[in-house]
Amino acid sequence: MDRAEFVNLIDLSDYESIWWEDIVVLAHEIMNYPKKYEKRCQGKIMATLFYEPSTRTQMSFQAAMLRLGGGIIGFDNPSTSSVSKGENLKDTTKVVSSYGDIVVMRHPLPGAVKAAALTADCPVVNAGDGGHLHPTQTLTDLLTLYEEKGKLDGLTIGLCGDLKNGRTVHSLLKAMSSYPNNKFVLISTRELELPDYIKQTLTNKGVEFKEVFRLEDAISELDVLYMTRIQRERFASEQQYLEQKNVYVLDEEKMKKAKPDLAVLHPLPRVDEITIGVDEDPRAKYFKQANYGMYVRMALILLILERSPKPAPLLKGEIRADICCSNPKCITNHESYLPHSFVINGNKAVCEYCDETTEI
Repeated sequence: MDRAEFVNLIDLSDYESIWWEDIVVLAHEIMNYPKKYEKRCQGKIMATLFYEPSTRTQMSFQAAMLRLGGGIIGFDNPSTSSVSKGENLKDTTKVVSSYGDIVVMRHPLPGAVKAAALTADCPVVNAGDGGHLHPTQTLTDLLTLYEEKGKLDGLTIGLCGDLKNGRTVHSLLKAMSSYPNNKFVLISTRELELPDYIKQTLTNKGVEFKEVFRLEDAISELDVLYMTRIQRERFASEQQYLEQKNVYVLDEEKMKKAKPDLAVLHPLPRVDEITIGVDEDPRAKYFKQANYGMYVRMALILLILERSPKPAPLLKGEIRADICCSNPKCITNHESYLPHSFVINGNKAVCEYCDETTEI
């Protein structure tokens, strides 16, 4: 198959929202009629390349493929692969993609999954690239809202915790801002506030949002509360992490102020940001959310292998060897062979891998 024909999923916004809804609707059907789909991927192989630890995302992808009748290969620790010998991203994914029909990748560097897809010999799915994007978690969130709230529009959604590094937050905001009359309440410390480029995206779309510093000041107005973990692995020092880790904790007392039909979501894993007592509250949906993730990934696998929708191009901007992305974590600053591609707007260049803006 020609590489241009692959349906990669790097960023949900590469596709029209009607495709997201196709995935959600198919996932709903699979949940209700699982026998109908149990052999749909017989003879197909999925490779899972996880350069970062994962429990739910990796296992839900693997369970999804197994329930569809397919097989799985891959690694969940780069130290047990040729990566530990210094093999570059291209060589690893080039070889592994020749063994499988679809590759699912998680990587600590923003833009790494897009970089892998440039030369892979099968479709590639982004299972999280650093603090950048996590589109399959967003699909899980969409299915959860579809099942638990009955709609994807007209919601007031609070996002709480690490909004700076939270790739699940970034992906969810980009997706839910595409539906009418959704409003957002951004709850974080100044140190962990949402990156400016995502705020600008919301502003450009005319989406209503506000920033607050206290969860208890916002919880009563929310239809959905999306809690996030303060991510130790994204901090430069242990001290910086400790200064932030217990700022936001959802407990039974705060839940008393919430609407009776609030839906509490969390991408998991949690640490201390939701107390165990909240688990018994019927408004806590995060364990159901994790289960929905398997079904939405089953639907995604099927639609990608069936090449629906029309494939999206990976790079659409200008190749500029004279510009380096200003984000030190961007994959282009770690893999020297990659073409530097930017969307140029005046004296600003937006990296097509990590979305960072660089002055030129």
